[in-house]
Amino acid sequence: MIDSLSTLLNTNPLGRQGLLWALLLVALCAVTVAHRAFFRFLKRRVDLMPGALDAAIVQTVSTPALFIVVWMTVAAFGHLQLAGHVLAGAFGKLNTLLLIVSGAWFAIKLVRAGVSYVQKTVDVKASDNLRARKSITQLLVFQAIADTLIVIFALIFCLLTFDTARSIGVSLLTSAGIIGMIVGFAAQKSLGLVLAGLQIATTQPIRIDDVVVVEGEWGRIEEITLTYVVVKIWDSRRLILPVTYFLEHPFQNWTRTSADVLGTVFFYLNYDAPVDAMRAELKRMVEGNPDWDGRVANIQITDTAERYQLVRILVSSSDSSKNWSLRVAVREQMIAFLNAHAPGAFVRVQISLENTSPGQASDKTHEPYPV
Repeated sequence: MIDSLSTLLNTNPLGRQGLLWALLLVALCAVTVAHRAFFRFLKRRVDLMPGALDAAIVQTVSTPALFIVVWMTVAAFGHLQLAGHVLAGAFGKLNTLLLIVSGAWFAIKLVRAGVSYVQKTVDVKASDNLRARKSITQLLVFQAIADTLIVIFALIFCLLTFDTARSIGVSLLTSAGIIGMIVGFAAQKSLGLVLAGLQIATTQPIRIDDVVVVEGEWGRIEEITLTYVVVKIWDSRRLILPVTYFLEHPFQNWTRTSADVLGTVFFYLNYDAPVDAMRAELKRMVEGNPDWDGRVANIQITDTAERYQLVRILVSSSDSSKNWSLRVAVREQMIAFLNAHAPGAFVRVQISLENTSPGQASDKTHEPYPV
């Protein structure tokens, strides 16, 4: 039977090619199974070790390692079985393409693993997280740049493996000036977005987790890419803006240098309102509130009108979220205090009835006070 199979392969090229493809398929299946078994064994071992670094490394190199093993299998198969065969050239190109793709994938995984490791060393949730937010913003932008460059160079090297693409590339180089002008004009907006992303990464007018007010919306910077920025609004909506927006339009950044903020609560009160008693009550309120940072808590009369005075309560917190909760609590408790101890402090609409003649009455309504 073996002699007849050998005779068939020597006399029938199609049968030989089919057998070669079958052998390659079997070899690829074998190395895939071996790869899965090996990395499953590694995963069980690293799960028993303290810390997450070993598990992250195993997970990072698992898929690129499979590509490298497949490339080695194809290379060995082509060298041993296809020397001088008509398929040797095709296998050589496939081998080169697999090597380029494997290297690019492995490089992308290494970049992401490095970024992930650095991210775990900084604490964004800390009260003073300015340095952490700076680092993470730069890391995410430069990770996107590195991934893009790796993919572009991998595609270029893949195309250069083909003679036709190489000859086209040489002819393109001779007219690079004209083509550069055409491409630059057509892609000026896209290039402008990428350059704006680089500028944001270096100058950092915004950072990850910054509290901003844009387009009349209050929210936090959730994601920064090379082309757009995602702002998470306070009610969990997402506002998507191009990166150029933050370079061309004014916006409020509440955490540019620090997270400490001041908040205000306004009251329109009569002139007989007990302001001193309100000051004593405010001190009692904030001293028992964990959202107050102990810096500022005062009451001032900031404006006066014919029938009312504008009373401003100013309180401070370590970040904007705590300050919002503090202002809400102060507003509610101060309203309850005034209703209980000085119910006449709030301005009201006053209506007076004047008799102009017996049996007739005219209504005179004063202008309402602002609320």
